[in-house]
Amino acid sequence: MTTPSRPSTGEEPEHLTQAARGRTGVDPLAARRTPGDPPWDVYLTGTVFLDIIFTGLDSAPVRGTESWARGMGSSPGGVANMAAALARLGLRTSLAAAFGDDHYGEYCWDALEQGEGIDLSASRTVPGWHSPVTVSMAYEGERTMVSHGHEPPPEEPAPDCPPRAVAAVASLTPGRGAPWVAQAARRGTRIFADVGWDDTGAWDLAGLTDLRHCEAFLPNAEEAMRYTRSDCPRAAAHALTRHVPVAVVTLGAEGAYAVDRRTGEDAEVPAIAVEALDPTGAGDVFVAGFVTGSLAGWPLADRLAFAGLTAALSVQEFGGSLSAPGWAEIGAWWREVQSVDAQDPAALDRYAFLEHLMPEEPVRPWPLRRAVPTIGFRHAV
Repeated sequence: MTTPSRPSTGEEPEHLTQAARGRTGVDPLAARRTPGDPPWDVYLTGTVFLDIIFTGLDSAPVRGTESWARGMGSSPGGVANMAAALARLGLRTSLAAAFGDDHYGEYCWDALEQGEGIDLSASRTVPGWHSPVTVSMAYEGERTMVSHGHEPPPEEPAPDCPPRAVAAVASLTPGRGAPWVAQAARRGTRIFADVGWDDTGAWDLAGLTDLRHCEAFLPNAEEAMRYTRSDCPRAAAHALTRHVPVAVVTLGAEGAYAVDRRTGEDAEVPAIAVEALDPTGAGDVFVAGFVTGSLAGWPLADRLAFAGLTAALSVQEFGGSLSAPGWAEIGAWWREVQSVDAQDPAALDRYAFLEHLMPEEPVRPWPLRRAVPTIGFRHAV
């Protein structure tokens, strides 16, 4: 397709649903909500980083030299990428995380709770613990990261008693399970999972002990092929459905491929070509888009298309969490691509399922926060 270049006070689901709708202008789950629903659409737990992103580098930094970046941004990172992406798509999102007892932690807390409407009642600020930090350098469509932080303190919010939620997103760790995943699954929570690089080199699916509790697994092509000993990402997706009902394999510039064992569906959707400013957090935004479409009950191909669209829009902005698009951005993209001369009608038809959700007005219902060069400006009073 052608496209132009401080803790909360408890659970108030209806109030928060209205607040989220006010921010996003859209509730994608409106047609499926019932009075007996859990208070949260999605639950997350993990580590929040302060991300500092440099963009506009002509090449990777060279040893012994100084490189100047033409752009810089700061934003909450880590699990905050996923939380913000979900909240901006209109999902009631609850996050359990430890926050540093410093200006970085205060900034991240405010950005997520006040800025994005994310419930932090299961989170806490840990006295004397500093925020983990990641410096990300984006160049040539790729990124290089350097992180610093300490092991989360014992006082970190224990995720073994998650709140009731329709869904949860888990990041699987080889050789180590998370008790909260099984507990949430027993309550009927739908678990969506991604995974990081296996530093052990074992690439053993048996080591992903929580995979048996998951509804969907979303690795990238390299991870999927290594875990299944396949030489083709599409074959790897089919092999993964022996372990999880839905397998989604991201294919980079080629898009994504998915298989649903329960329905017999398989789908492949090409990527949307965009000029990428910063790919930080794009994978998290993809997962958030797929979760949104899944909870809304969309067909597999529509879920893939939506996930790819949200990820493509995110890489055109600085930062991970604050680059995630809301419905106003999606609506603006939809209006823009329809105005492109000689647009392929088939490409437009691929996204026509979203038309009834697009905000009527092109103006954002609220200004989305974006990553800023620095934090902690003193405001005049």
